[in-house]
Amino acid sequence: MRYFFIKRSESEDSILNITGPDARHIKTVLRMKPGDKIGLFDGKGFEYEARIVDIFPGRVQASLIRRFPSTAESGLQIIVAQAFLKEKKMDGLVRQLSELGIIKWFPFIAERSVPRPDKKQLLARTKRWGKIAKEALKQCRRGRIMKIGETVSFEEMLNLGQFCDLKVAFWEDELQPVHANMMGSDGPINIVFALIGPEGGFTQKEINKARDRGFITVGLGPRILRAETATIAACVLLQYLFGDMSQKNLDKK
Repeated sequence: MRYFFIKRSESEDSILNITGPDARHIKTVLRMKPGDKIGLFDGKGFEYEARIVDIFPGRVQASLIRRFPSTAESGLQIIVAQAFLKEKKMDGLVRQLSELGIIKWFPFIAERSVPRPDKKQLLARTKRWGKIAKEALKQCRRGRIMKIGETVSFEEMLNLGQFCDLKVAFWEDELQPVHANMMGSDGPINIVFALIGPEGGFTQKEINKARDRGFITVGLGPRILRAETATIAACVLLQYLFGDMSQKNLDKK
């Protein structure tokens, strides 16, 4: 069944209207007809099963069959702070991290970040990243759109993780791996703040500041990974150790 996005405000009635690019895709590309079933999601945690009633220019009308909470969201909330990388790498990461269930992603400027876009460029890129995150939702059938945060400084970024259960800085010079016994509080780990560096890695000064703010430094093995590879590897490990990629969670399915 094909899935499409619908605004939450439009999902309260039994008759739903799909507009914009999705409506054009249904009509001209997929050539769907009245009577066909479709899936919808609102990006706020709910999915919908509906049936196409009629197709108009620029609008598809569907009747609601059922509404239910999404089952594809991880119980672990991972927030990723990503040091600015070259533009195409950041675009790719937004899509891949959306697929991996990351709840929020935001870039920051590290000492060794090469790209340093101005405000106008950042606004355009942030808008594009939001669109990429929304499109990724259709492919991976998540219930919520990954939030895209504003670009911040290194110091501002360190303050954003203060209420998380575990704060982890992935650093190529650290020998200690991330493991399941890490505890950022006296209770379970529900919210993880993951800090990932730029192409040139973090400076020792940045690592010292992160440790002073309660971050645990961990490594990703003996090989030197590309910055974008490190981000994906780190998030997969966190989902495996604390989230819904563990064998315990897979066995429930």
